[in-house]
Amino acid sequence: MIKAVIFDFGGVLLRTEDHTGRRRWEQKLGLAEGESEQIVFNSEMGHKAQHGEITVEELWLWVGEYLDLSQAELAAFRRDFWSGDVLDVGLVELIRGLRPSCQTALISNAYNDLRHVLTNEFGIADDFDLIVVSAEEGIMKPDPRIFEMTLQRLGRQPEETVFIDDFAHNVAGARAVGMNAIHFTPDTDLRVELAALDVL
Repeated sequence: MIKAVIFDFGGVLLRTEDHTGRRRWEQKLGLAEGESEQIVFNSEMGHKAQHGEITVEELWLWVGEYLDLSQAELAAFRRDFWSGDVLDVGLVELIRGLRPSCQTALISNAYNDLRHVLTNEFGIADDFDLIVVSAEEGIMKPDPRIFEMTLQRLGRQPEETVFIDDFAHNVAGARAVGMNAIHFTPDTDLRVELAALDVL
């Protein structure tokens, strides 16, 4: 029986629905389409921020230097970079409906400010029994240690849990430690997927 449902944040609960702001800056700066995401998320410094080796503010200062932006331009770039992100309120309601019969948790490859964002920007931190942030742990998905740590803190066996993520390699990482897992795509109906696991 599933006793804990564990979510990813970016790409599942929070999704970039409008890339206009990012694409406009890419054109202005002569970057290839999608290169801004690569710089922020997948560069060496982006990974350092997600590992907690540097802060989110240090990451953005580096982005500004890398792209040769003024302070005002960097502030505008940063604002526009996130402007197309939308919280899926339907999924938030689903999460709230899972409790108290199921524990809810979140594992995110994210910067050191994620708890602040969840609490103050979106007001959803209290909807989770456990929040695991890569920058706080120094471990990123799909490293098995981050899944094992989550299971230990929840007090659950792998087969008692289901993990939901938009990246196939993270889903594979969860399955490798024995967890049930769902690969989330824009077409995924989580209610149907969870019902198939007798969660709903």
